[in-house]
Amino acid sequence: MKIVVLDGYTLNPGDLSWEGIEQFGDLVVYDRTGFDTEEIVKNIGDAEAVFTNKTPLPKAVLTQVPHLKYIGVLATGYNIIDVEVAKALGIVVANVPTYGTQAVAQFAMALLLEMCHHVGDHSKAVKDGEWTKSLDFCFWNTPLIELDGKTMGIIGFGQIGQATAKIAQAFGLNILAYNRSKNLKLETETCKYVSLDELLKSSDIISLHCPQTEATTGIINKNNIDKMKDGVMIINTSRGGLIVEEDLKEALNSGKVSGAAVDVVSTEPIQANNPLLKAKNCIITPHIAWAPKASRTRMMETAVENLKAYLNGHPINVVN
Repeated sequence: MKIVVLDGYTLNPGDLSWEGIEQFGDLVVYDRTGFDTEEIVKNIGDAEAVFTNKTPLPKAVLTQVPHLKYIGVLATGYNIIDVEVAKALGIVVANVPTYGTQAVAQFAMALLLEMCHHVGDHSKAVKDGEWTKSLDFCFWNTPLIELDGKTMGIIGFGQIGQATAKIAQAFGLNILAYNRSKNLKLETETCKYVSLDELLKSSDIISLHCPQTEATTGIINKNNIDKMKDGVMIINTSRGGLIVEEDLKEALNSGKVSGAAVDVVSTEPIQANNPLLKAKNCIITPHIAWAPKASRTRMMETAVENLKAYLNGHPINVVN
C-alpha cells in the first residue's frame, strides 16, 4: 500500500525512525504540509493510509481522496479531522490515546512550580548581576508560593488528569476533580469529584486536562472566571480553544487571576495578535508538554501497532 505522513517533523525531527511504518508499504514522509486544501490533497495523492499530527483533514479534503481508507492521528486529540465524514466514506480514524500521560502531567506541574517560584526569572536576575549587588544574602523579585494545603481543581479527570493529581498530592495539594463520568474508586480524603461550579469556587489552582469538544470549548471564560477565587492560577496543557483568551487576558491584567501558564493557544503557532502576549503574569510555552523523546517513541510504536491492527482486520484505538 501507499502510505503518506503529512507532517512528520514534529514527531520525528530526526531522532526516531519510520522503519516501523515502512514495513507495511511505500512510505512518503513530508516534514510539513500547509493548511491549504489543494496542497493537502496533492500530498495525499492516491495514498490508502495517511498519518497526520496537525494537518487538518476536513470534508473538503476527504471527499477528494477516494483511495484513502485509513487515517492515523499522531496525537491523542483528533479535532482536526471530520470524523463523521470519514466514517461515512468508510475511512477508519485511529488515534494514540496514552503515549504522553506522564510527560504532560510532569509538564503541568513544571508550569505550576514556575508560577510559584519564577526559577527562570531569578536565575536571569542572578546572571544579570542583581545578587552581586544585593545588600542581603538573598532576594526575590516576585512573591514565592507554598503549595502545601492548597486546592487544585482538575477539569478532565482521565489518565492525564489522574497522573497530574498523583504528583500534585505529593506536594500536599488537595484535589477537586470535574469529569463527565466518575470513577468513585479514585476518591480519597484528598481527592474528590465535584460539580464544575464547586471546582471554580473552591480551587486555588485550576488545571485543564479535558479534550476540546462543543461542551468544553471556551470553558474558561469571563463568566466562569468571575466564579473563581481572587488570585487563582490557571494551567492549560490540553487545547488552546478551552480558553477565551481575551477574557483570560483581562482577568490577568486586573489581578483576578494571579498567574496563568499555557502550553497551547487557540491558533498555533501563536499569532502576533494573540491577547495572551499582552497579559501580565502569563507563561506561554510552544506546545511541548508531550514532546520528550520517550513519549514520542511510545507514540511512534502505537501508530505502528494501530496500522498493523487495521491491516489485520481488527483496528484498535478507533475514534469514529
